[in-house]
Order: sequence, then C-alpha cells, then structure tokens
Amino acid sequence: MAVTTVLSPSPSPSGRVKLLRTIRLDPSDSFVFERAAEPGEWAVSGGFEFVDVDPAALTGRARQAFRSGFLGLSTFGWSTLAVVVEATPEEHAAGIEALAGYLMAAHGAPTLEDARAAAAEEIAYAHALAQHPDQTLVALHRTVDSDGSVKEQFRTLHAANAKQEAQMPCSAGAFAIVEEAEQALAADTGEVDEVDLAALMGAGPSAGRGGAS
Repeated sequence: MAVTTVLSPSPSPSGRVKLLRTIRLDPSDSFVFERAAEPGEWAVSGGFEFVDVDPAALTGRARQAFRSGFLGLSTFGWSTLAVVVEATPEEHAAGIEALAGYLMAAHGAPTLEDARAAAAEEIAYAHALAQHPDQTLVALHRTVDSDGSVKEQFRTLHAANAKQEAQMPCSAGAFAIVEEAEQALAADTGEVDEVDLAALMGAGPSAGRGGAS
C-alpha cells in the first residue's frame, strides 16, 4: 500500500500560518489570463495544472498562465502576483478543502482522501514560499528545461504601507515597491508576450521548484 507523506505548515504561537493570497497592482490580469483570480483569494503556485500539457503548444492567455500564474482557490483563476499573509487554522483548512474539491472535479482525483493529501502538499508548498515578512509580494516564472521538465522560479518584492489582511483586496496605491535584488529571471524562449513586471517593480529570484538552483 502506498503511503503519502504530507508536510504540514508550522503554525505560529497564535496558531496562524503564513500563506499566499492573490493581489493586483493594476488591471492587467483581467485581460492577460483567460480566467483571472479575484484579489484576496488564497493561492498556490498551480503548476499541477500543466502536468499533462505540452507548454510548447500553449498560446495566448493559456501560455501566460503557464509562464506567470498563481492559482486562486476561490475562482481557480490566475494571478500574476501573490502576497504573504497569515491565515487562521480555519482558513488553512478551508483552503485544503477547496483545492481538494477542485482536484476531484477538474483533475479526476480517485478519492477525497487522495485529493486532500495532494491539496495539503500544494498548500504546504505555498507555505514554504511564504516564509518572508508579511505583505511581501511574490512573483513566479515557469520555463521548460531541455529535458522537458517544468521549472518554477520565484522572486520576492517588499511592500511598504500595505493595507491589513482584513482589508484585502489591496489597491495599487497602498504599495511602495522596493527592489530586493537586481538579478533577472532566467531567460526562456525569448518570446515577449509576457506582462512586464519590471515596469512595476525590481526583483530577484528567491526560490525554485522543479530543478531550480
């Protein structure tokens, strides 16, 4: 019998855990993605959406979701940015249940137990990405390695004077973006239809998945 090991996020003394929430600094998500997440949704990286997809065959908005989208857990739409916030134990559990239901409905998870285990893994990964000060912004970039594997790279940006979590969604005017590092994201195919994050903020890689160093 196969045994699935799930790493649970470590709560703070208050019982809260750091997770990611979708956020918009401008209206671009509403026209670069086929389905845009609403600001303030709990979020995961969402790379599992592309497991059975040939990235080279993606075009337009689908390609944009592959390249730079976080998956929101309410609309299951995409967001270019996520923000680090604290979640209550109830919100953490609700995120797992929402994603588990989606994995069953949209991805054919064989049982609810399997779906919950997979969802808990995705939420735990989001928790690992959220190990930064509250209100830090996180952006991602997906590429395909020469061996065909998908690589996710992440960069963080500090946000000053952000509205409190309870006031989400946050407005663009609430933020003062501070460059964390100057290193750019790794180059991919050289196509140029991505949202230009550099026009909004400075950034540098902070973490990787799927083979990132």
